[in-house]
Amino acid sequence: MRFPLASPGMRIGLFGGSFNPAHDAHRAASLLACKRLGLDRVWWLVSPGNPLKDTRGLPPLEARIASAREVAASPFIQVTGIEAMIGTRFTYDTVSQIKACFPSVRFVLVIGADILAEFHRWKRWRELAGLIPIAVIDRGGWTAKAAASPAARTLAAARIPERNAAVLPLQKPPAWVFLHGLKSPQSSTALRLSATHAPAEG
Repeated sequence: MRFPLASPGMRIGLFGGSFNPAHDAHRAASLLACKRLGLDRVWWLVSPGNPLKDTRGLPPLEARIASAREVAASPFIQVTGIEAMIGTRFTYDTVSQIKACFPSVRFVLVIGADILAEFHRWKRWRELAGLIPIAVIDRGGWTAKAAASPAARTLAAARIPERNAAVLPLQKPPAWVFLHGLKSPQSSTALRLSATHAPAEG
């Protein structure tokens, strides 16, 4: 594994997760971020394992990367296993190392509204917000919870209007924006449960 190519001045979104499995809502969120933020690429950071979740039974990283590449199917999305390569598990550490390797690239952290709702549980989340601009993509059923979350309240002064989303990659953090327009109810958890309870063929 190696870092994707990136040139100075590029705008790149970092979208992390276990991608177990990757699905169309991941793709739609990434393409929405590209369009609204003027990103050149979105890197999917397929994680070795979420520190906040039980990773027993998690499929091998290589299998999840291969599946994610099939789902991504876009020149604007690059699927990576960067965290396994550099030996990080927490987003703050991952972002710190990526920014150190690409000091002239404009990175944005892309997360879902469900993630904002629990962002205050992340390791060094305040420092992470001060390290990289954040784009929050709306998700059905999570809008109100995300808006009322401890992280959203703490970072309220750093929120920029959605109409100014295109300037987010140029902002000095902390800075974040909430992007509406994507309400897909699809989730990896639901897909796993559906696959588990699917009737056997034959």
